[in-house]
Amino acid sequence: MTTRPQQPPPDLATLTGVRSGKGSYYRAYVNSDERMQRAVRAMDSISRALVRTHEGPRGLLEEVVRAAAEHLQAEWTLLALSDGHLRGARPRFLVLGPADGPHGQPTADDSGLPPMVQRELGAIRAGHAVRSNDDGRWVRVPMTLEGRPIGCLVGLHQLAVDPEPGDLSVLRILANQAAVSLHTSEQYQASMALHRRAQLLHDEARAHERDLEVRTSELRLAEDRLVLAHQRELIDTERHRIARELHDSVAQYVLSAGMAVEVARGEAESLGEPGAGISHRLGTAKELSQQAVDQLRRAIYALHRTPSDTVVELPELLREVAAHHRPQLVVQVRVEGEAVLLPAEAGHEVARAVGEAMFNVAVHAKAERAVVRLRYRPDQVLVSVADDGQGDPKELSRLLRLERGRSGDGSHRGLANIESRLVELGGSVAFRRARIGGVRVEMRIPLPLTPPDRPGIIDQLVATGKRQPAALKAHRTKDSS
Repeated sequence: MTTRPQQPPPDLATLTGVRSGKGSYYRAYVNSDERMQRAVRAMDSISRALVRTHEGPRGLLEEVVRAAAEHLQAEWTLLALSDGHLRGARPRFLVLGPADGPHGQPTADDSGLPPMVQRELGAIRAGHAVRSNDDGRWVRVPMTLEGRPIGCLVGLHQLAVDPEPGDLSVLRILANQAAVSLHTSEQYQASMALHRRAQLLHDEARAHERDLEVRTSELRLAEDRLVLAHQRELIDTERHRIARELHDSVAQYVLSAGMAVEVARGEAESLGEPGAGISHRLGTAKELSQQAVDQLRRAIYALHRTPSDTVVELPELLREVAAHHRPQLVVQVRVEGEAVLLPAEAGHEVARAVGEAMFNVAVHAKAERAVVRLRYRPDQVLVSVADDGQGDPKELSRLLRLERGRSGDGSHRGLANIESRLVELGGSVAFRRARIGGVRVEMRIPLPLTPPDRPGIIDQLVATGKRQPAALKAHRTKDSS
């Protein structure tokens, strides 16, 4: 019978992992327990830092440095990346020194470091093995990422004995946790850079979009203006053609008819009593033909004018009239009071009356200067035309009385035309001596004006010109549909 050799009983070192060269294991057990407690505290501090996400990677790295310093009871602790690795990660290094020194808190400031710490930090960042003279007390644990060393966690320990493998395992855990945090930091910085770039591109795209909208709006407006200008050009051409037809044919026919009626009335009067009724009716026909001639002249004047949406107020119309007589005359236009918007027909009638007065000044008064004054009053509008010529107010009043009784043969009746235009508006005209030496033609128009039973010719033409944009809009809507 074979006797099996008896195996020695397991010793205490095997059971507890505690080794001692002395007969008692108590001191070694206490030291091991202290190291275990330090490792637990290190892991606990790291776990707390992991959940403080609002602090970013910097908070976790500072906890790693503090935990390593406490675990090694280190005088100096360094955590640094080698140059060329994780270029976007921040911070690149942290230094923790004695609690009572300027580096008592983890910092990324390398000023004022002792030479041996400077050399150690420079060696880590350069990626080579240049170490300090007191190399035996430095504990170095590489930071690795995907199997590649990217930096180092280093501590100048103050332990009574050299760190054991368990201590190095704790430091490797801390170093790798720091490596992951730095990698996350780089990814975060890269994502923020991409986000800023994307935001910049978005802002540029929005700016281009707004610019494109503005340019599109300007192009559409320009297109509308071109179409409107083309339509107005066509309308103006047609208006001028109609005006020429009225002046060259219709007006001449009406004048000829008026002259024929006047001749017939003279023959009827020569018959005596038998021709009295015929003479009266022919006189009525003469007055009607005269009114027709006057209406034709107004229509021709209105047709020759280009419709304008801006020149609708009386001051602008008077400035236009004054501009027609420069440089033959030095003409001033003065406006007083708060402007009252008159109907287009009334404003043009007053402008025509001022035009007749300015024509008389230019042709008959031998004047060099004229002043057109427009005064707005609560109950009336006063318009005067004064000159420095040789005219006589009494003579003008006498000529006006003669023109009132002149037969309607189509001859020019400037003063009577001025009066008739103002009378149609409920106003009046008078002649006075001007302060500048000549004659002052005074025109009074009461306010408010009584609206006519139907719109006048100029009112209809101005309204037609103002309706062009609406017609254009309807035309564009029809085309787009």
